[in-house]
Amino acid sequence: MTPRATYRVQFHADFPFSAALPLVGYWKRLGISHLYASPIATARKGSNHGYDVVDPTQINLELGGEQDFRNLVAALKAEGLGVIVDIVPNHMAVGQGDNRWWLDMLAEGPTNDNAHIFDVDWDVHDGRILLPFLGTGYQEALRSGALALQRVEGRWAVIAYDSHVFPVRPEDQADAAAVRDEAGLDALIARQHWRLAWWRTAGDAINWRRFFDITELAGIRAEDERVFDLVHALPLRLYREGLIDGVRVDHVDGLSDPAGYCRRLRRAFGDEAYIVVEKILAHGEPLPADWGVDGTSGYDFMNAVSALLHDPAAAKSLGDLWHDLSGRPADFADEEANARHELLDRNFAAQLDGCANAFQRLAASSPATDGMPMPALRRACRWLIEAFPTYRTYGAPSAFLNEAMARARAVAGPVEADLVDRVGAWLAGEGPGDTGLRADAQRRLFQLAAPIAAKAVEDTAFYRYGRLLSRNDVGCDPGRLGEGATAFLADAAARPPRAMLTTATHDHKRGEDVRMRLAVLSEIPDRWASLARRWASDVPQDIDRGDAAMLHQMIVGAWPVELAADDANASAAFAERLRGWQVKALREAKLRSSWAVPDEDYEARCADYLRTQLGGSRAAELRDFAMEIAPAGFAKSLVQTGLRCTLPGVPDLFQGREGWDLSLVDPDNRRPVPYDELAAMLDKPEVDWTDGSSKQRLVAELLNMRPAGPLEPLALSGRRAQDALAFRRGRLIVVAALRSSDACIERGSPEPGEAWWDDTSVGLRGSRVPAVDITGGRSFGVRTAD
Repeated sequence: MTPRATYRVQFHADFPFSAALPLVGYWKRLGISHLYASPIATARKGSNHGYDVVDPTQINLELGGEQDFRNLVAALKAEGLGVIVDIVPNHMAVGQGDNRWWLDMLAEGPTNDNAHIFDVDWDVHDGRILLPFLGTGYQEALRSGALALQRVEGRWAVIAYDSHVFPVRPEDQADAAAVRDEAGLDALIARQHWRLAWWRTAGDAINWRRFFDITELAGIRAEDERVFDLVHALPLRLYREGLIDGVRVDHVDGLSDPAGYCRRLRRAFGDEAYIVVEKILAHGEPLPADWGVDGTSGYDFMNAVSALLHDPAAAKSLGDLWHDLSGRPADFADEEANARHELLDRNFAAQLDGCANAFQRLAASSPATDGMPMPALRRACRWLIEAFPTYRTYGAPSAFLNEAMARARAVAGPVEADLVDRVGAWLAGEGPGDTGLRADAQRRLFQLAAPIAAKAVEDTAFYRYGRLLSRNDVGCDPGRLGEGATAFLADAAARPPRAMLTTATHDHKRGEDVRMRLAVLSEIPDRWASLARRWASDVPQDIDRGDAAMLHQMIVGAWPVELAADDANASAAFAERLRGWQVKALREAKLRSSWAVPDEDYEARCADYLRTQLGGSRAAELRDFAMEIAPAGFAKSLVQTGLRCTLPGVPDLFQGREGWDLSLVDPDNRRPVPYDELAAMLDKPEVDWTDGSSKQRLVAELLNMRPAGPLEPLALSGRRAQDALAFRRGRLIVVAALRSSDACIERGSPEPGEAWWDDTSVGLRGSRVPAVDITGGRSFGVRTAD
């Protein structure tokens, strides 16, 4: 089944399945065909996202459990709608007392029946698993009384800080009952299959794979058939019962063998199921056709449509402006390289060691490579991981692996270039040595390369580089400011026809309409530079100028249309939202503050600076400029929305984003959705661009008349031929203005006006033909060439 359009909903305790029942009729009117649910398996109590799964075999009771899910599915089916669910095969939540598989493994060690689930290297730390969950060193935690013995579900366990649970070995249960003092507890702990440690040792010493660098999320081995069956039993049962029509797979590149996993998943579900994967595609990287999935979850479209709506001509001037304002690199590639290097050093050193050890074992398995030292292999692994232009490769020769090898050789120099070639050949599935050891070494490196790409790029460099923050979002490439219509349409035509098309997600860094308002700056770079330099002139000495420059972009991009500069209460609420973004941005950047070592004094100074910018004459300046460019930004938003709803693929709407989306990074982008207001707005006889009704109406009209057939780019001629695009799908012709900001600003409207179009015509012969101008969300007759 191919969905017509999906609607992503974040379920949690405050928005369970029952809360969705009254909304089914609204979603049907909007034109969607499938509800797209966040993970529904049992997650850690209080989870607001569902990715911290503790029991993949049961539907979360906090969401209402299986019966409420069945009730929701029945209500959707009664209106002709289906369901797709998000699944999490990469990891499970651990550390507390709610994951029975993890707890059993801790109690019994590597011989436990569940030990194969988790990716633990039992060959280090004397065959014990390191558990870096302590807030201090172990001895201090022991002396302070932070560790205590308690009975938990019928067995003795060590409890840390009243939350973390570490079960005692079965053979030590009787001894545990007899412990009376600190020395006895210390002796008992010394005999366990686990070893407690300070949380800050994790990056250097941990011997199990985490999801990224999050110690409470343990990587699981979905490549093992038993683990695959465990994780997928629930969604497969729901599919076979007709309750769901497909799945979205979280972070597919984190798996050992994404291709093998996807093919196994397709065999399990069958040909009719809808299956998409969350995968970040680099520029020029295709989704492998032999995976057997329907496409990605849409980040590649988000990147492409964003680049289309930025003017590439401003790349150098805006890069130079950012460098002048911040003192940081003008090019994103430099920030990415620095971040990859730092993250490997600080957060993933132990995993890099494990990777190098695996390659040393591989080298030792062949006389041709025996004797290669581990430190040298570690350097080669580091250089390659830092050089990957993609999240990873897949164990075979590829152009992206060749590119990584060329970059790594340049760093290694002539003395060690051959070392890079040797490791690169192994990564390509070639070269001497035991094939099983080679597969293990490949797996370790690829499962390190993917989280480095995510953490170093999206969660670090994106917060350090501020040429235009509208290009710093999940799946986007800040190094490429813009792209032309020809390349965009070629990319759209080549995309798998059942792939998702998304522009907002639960993970986005800023709302889709914030990004489009900031994209306007690429069309007026000189005007923006003048303002940005003036606002930077009075930044206090104790505030980083780059941090201030990013703040100004966020204020301009997210300023609510209805917010007056002198509205104290509304301004305070806006400031509080920005403050949440600011703290996260400072800590993710890891320059002046961080999650590991927060500099709360600096963060407080930044908060004071934020308040000064939202008060007095500066607030009026910022608001006036934001409102001046808002119509042009909303024009781009309508184009982005219209393209998502008309191009080949499956349009995906994130909850509430059928209206204007001026959200910030999570948790701001997961605020409650005003569904009553949205439903009432859909009934308005007249639409208004200021309240979002024009965007919502465009979504509803286009989804309910969703075109079919292949994409046919149409040539434009006339004055605006380079500033617009046109294409046909079936009987529908779509026209959109791409670079009309000057006209929209002058008119104070998202519609550039007939005068802007001037003599522009579509390259079709014959009479005037029906078309949709998605710039203004209206139907009209297009002038065609004679």
